[in-house]
Amino acid sequence: MEYLPGGDMMTLLMRKDILTEDEAKFYVGETVLAIESIHKHNYIHRDIKPDNLLLDRYGHMKLSDFGLCKPLGSNSFPDLSENENAGGRNSKSPFESHKHSNLPTTPKRTQQEQLLHWQKNRRMLAYSTVGTPDYIAPEVLLKKGYGMECDWWSLGAIMYEMLVGFPPFYSEEPMSTCRKIVNWRTHLKFPEEAKLSPEAKDLICKLLCNVEKRLGTQGAHEIKAHPWFKGLPWDRLYQMEAAFLPEVNNELDTQNFEKFDELGTPAETSSKSGPWRKMLSSMDTNFVGYTYKNFEIVDEHHMPGIAELKKKNNKPKRPSIKSLFDTPDPPDLPVQGNSPHHLRNQLGASEGSQPSRQSARPPQHQHKPPRR
Repeated sequence: MEYLPGGDMMTLLMRKDILTEDEAKFYVGETVLAIESIHKHNYIHRDIKPDNLLLDRYGHMKLSDFGLCKPLGSNSFPDLSENENAGGRNSKSPFESHKHSNLPTTPKRTQQEQLLHWQKNRRMLAYSTVGTPDYIAPEVLLKKGYGMECDWWSLGAIMYEMLVGFPPFYSEEPMSTCRKIVNWRTHLKFPEEAKLSPEAKDLICKLLCNVEKRLGTQGAHEIKAHPWFKGLPWDRLYQMEAAFLPEVNNELDTQNFEKFDELGTPAETSSKSGPWRKMLSSMDTNFVGYTYKNFEIVDEHHMPGIAELKKKNNKPKRPSIKSLFDTPDPPDLPVQGNSPHHLRNQLGASEGSQPSRQSARPPQHQHKPPRR
């Protein structure tokens, strides 16, 4: 698997707050090309978000995490929770009654206050098992059946975040975010402080809308032809200089990724003593939690501490299939009749010259085999 040391879009947005329209245009353009490539292979990504937009050492974007990809084999797809009971189109969605529900009122914040609040919570959501629903299309949440258009909605939400600083439907509670998404006509707004061009606002509004009117429904060429992308060399995006050049000191550099505030207890204790202390350098600690078992390959690089680790983890090897057949067990002798005399003879043949006390004792009862 290729390692991309340039970081990801989530970390870049956390550090830069917002992008200029030229920077956003470059990365939105490369995201369009990545999504278009997946759709050409008849797949829907279904999880387009800044966390999955990785940057190589030259600052060019690559799309990752295909765990939720689905083939374009039908007009409707199951919801994102694969463990839920399949209810089909008639299943009741928890957001189905959004028109009759009262959304919790959130305090009115300035763009900067909302940005700081989002960044604080975004870091926690990024590493939680719940995640964030900020980029999910409404038709996915409503379980109405959906197609590749849901990826273009996610692109619109990411573009909004690049230029404004936070997603368009951000709320403190994920459920409230979901209700805002399905009720997007009311909640899609641009802060007064945000300086967006009319073309940028128009493209965002044409991505965050009904499926029937959403740009990209007929193909990525609809998005490429939008006036906001005027002058963008689509055929040379990956050959030109990237909008952002990350600082990369070596091929395993991790400085462009968000650091965990604290490591788990196992990693802390294991790194203080034993062979781990010899192995871990300042660069290695970034990869605590990863495993590797091919010590024969690692030996070639003469890494410190490998010998001690191998001794500690020296376990007997499992026998190969060949070795199991090289030393066959003695053949079992068939038992004929029900005579103890026959049974004793067979036991003696299998046990060799090691008679037991029981076999040396003369039999007290002798039975003749029945006549046939």
